[in-house]
Amino acid sequence: MHVFSLFVFRESCIEMKTLFTRMVLAACSMLTLGNYVQAAVVSFGSCTNQFNMEFVTIGNPGNAADTTGAPSPAGKVDYVYGIGKYEVSRGVIAKYNADFGITNSLEIGLWDMTAFGGNGINRPATGVSWNDAARFVNWLNYSTGNSVAYNFTTGGVNDNITPWSPANILDYDPLNPFRSKRARFVLPSYNEWYKAAYYDPANGVYYDYPTGSDTAPVSVESGTSSGTAVFNHGLFHGPADVDQAGGLSPYGVMGLGGNAFEWEESTFDVSLGNYNTSGSSARGFRGGDWIFSTKFFLASSRYDISPTFESDCFLGFRVAMVTPSGGEVPEPSTMAIFGLGALGMAYRAGRKAKA
Repeated sequence: MHVFSLFVFRESCIEMKTLFTRMVLAACSMLTLGNYVQAAVVSFGSCTNQFNMEFVTIGNPGNAADTTGAPSPAGKVDYVYGIGKYEVSRGVIAKYNADFGITNSLEIGLWDMTAFGGNGINRPATGVSWNDAARFVNWLNYSTGNSVAYNFTTGGVNDNITPWSPANILDYDPLNPFRSKRARFVLPSYNEWYKAAYYDPANGVYYDYPTGSDTAPVSVESGTSSGTAVFNHGLFHGPADVDQAGGLSPYGVMGLGGNAFEWEESTFDVSLGNYNTSGSSARGFRGGDWIFSTKFFLASSRYDISPTFESDCFLGFRVAMVTPSGGEVPEPSTMAIFGLGALGMAYRAGRKAKA
């Protein structure tokens, strides 16, 4: 194809993406009327790099917290929000890389699973640092005309964020300095993740396992049967595709137990005065993986690691959707792009491979 033809094709894609973004924003406005996030399938990317993410409504705002898990208390959320029905897949990251990451030196590398569970596009995206996941979430916001969630102020490929400060009037939330109040797509906080996994809205109780039961799920290598999860199979027998990762939580979310551990937005220390106040603080992760996790890991156990950690195969993430509350969303700008993690970053090499 001639250079001119490529240029015309790219320009047409940009025009289509702009039109589509406006449609998405209109749809999202309807989905969040009255601070009420509805279940939705939202499209991101452009042309051949377009992909969908399905969000499940987590309702019952103002539910009681659980005082028996980790941390304690946990699970109380005073608003309706959405959470990804599935873990983010390798295929989604590949399309992000093709649509934005590679051209802007913001490619997200993935753990090379060739020798273990395979590099299938529907497998969970693992080997992703917290900073990688946050940068991806920023792009979800930016590409749909929303404000970025996380404040990247330096140019290193895996640099930590800078928490929002009171000087960022429209973004700063004293209850959570990590997350901009204007963002729509975010990483789930420990409360948002916990509620989606363990809370039963019909009976107003918390279960021990994210499959709607106090009885441990049956271990399977893949499938969607109720009361099953993908765990304790060893390195060479998994993970499962994100839509074949066991039974659902009471809200209808898959894979919150087993398949891959998942990042929380939150720092591991959630005590008053320390919660989400330092960009370098260890982040929480939880949920268990397919490798060595026993049923204990699928319960309310919680662990921590550096936000720069990306050199292993067990840790992935999912995305949440909230209603912005910080004021008008600005037009996309150079600074907004910089918030994705800065331009001109070097590609990472070594143990990780492209999806």
